[in-house]
Amino acid sequence: MSTPLFNHITIIGPGLIGSSILRRIQKDRSIAKTSTAYDIDPKVCDRVRVLKIADQVVNDPEEAVQTADCVVLSVPVGAMGSVTKEITPYMKKGSILIDTGSTKASVINAIKPYLTENMTYVPSHPMAGTEFSGPDAGYDTLFENHWCLLTPTEDSTPESIEKITKFWQMMGANIRCLEVKHHDKVCAIISHLPHLLAFTICNTVNHLSEETRTEVLDYAAPSFRDFTRIASSDPTMWRDVFINNRKALLEMLARFTEDTQAMAKAIRWQDGEYITDTIVQARKIRKSIVDDK
Repeated sequence: MSTPLFNHITIIGPGLIGSSILRRIQKDRSIAKTSTAYDIDPKVCDRVRVLKIADQVVNDPEEAVQTADCVVLSVPVGAMGSVTKEITPYMKKGSILIDTGSTKASVINAIKPYLTENMTYVPSHPMAGTEFSGPDAGYDTLFENHWCLLTPTEDSTPESIEKITKFWQMMGANIRCLEVKHHDKVCAIISHLPHLLAFTICNTVNHLSEETRTEVLDYAAPSFRDFTRIASSDPTMWRDVFINNRKALLEMLARFTEDTQAMAKAIRWQDGEYITDTIVQARKIRKSIVDDK
């Protein structure tokens, strides 16, 4: 049997992403010989024990990281700094720290002050997920054929970048390295803005008159159900994403608002040519997305 990529990996925050990593490790021991899970919520730890997706589950952050070769932070982006501050004094020499946050500038700025000379930090963002959360939501093929975006810092060593690239490839992901600000702008339009719109349109429905609201919920067409699926996502996670990527998100929201206003103007003045052209262009974009899968 070949030597595993890591001897010991610790997952902090075994929710959808974290528990999926743990499940993949259980399936493929060439990734890590031993896995540990830790969460600030004892109920989450208890659930991971019941699911048996980690080799050990601990209730103390120091114990969780002190022998780990790789520590994965899979917590809401707003908590990255405080969790890093808590664990880095106990991480062993030569270990690698990665995060799975969907905003990178804010996360890197939050984590950097607490890094020590003992470890190397490689920021990561697996572009995979569902509207569900918690340890039960994960599955071992979550990352298959999805992108994982790396945004190495000037302190990320070539060796650590190579190792974390291999780690995500073993998870089934495709890898690309991006500059931090470009990452945040891209994710604002392809992920953060769609979630904002889904949350908002559901909230709009909620504020309709009672009669209309009931009919909307009763007669919701497949298009409405498909579009709003992601509105079931975790509130804490997305609150933190919106706040921590606010500059890029507000920029994309402003551009979207301009395009929406242009479409509204075309509808008001019955500009069929503009409406048709917009739909045709949208169909092309949608087809290119589907064809790339």
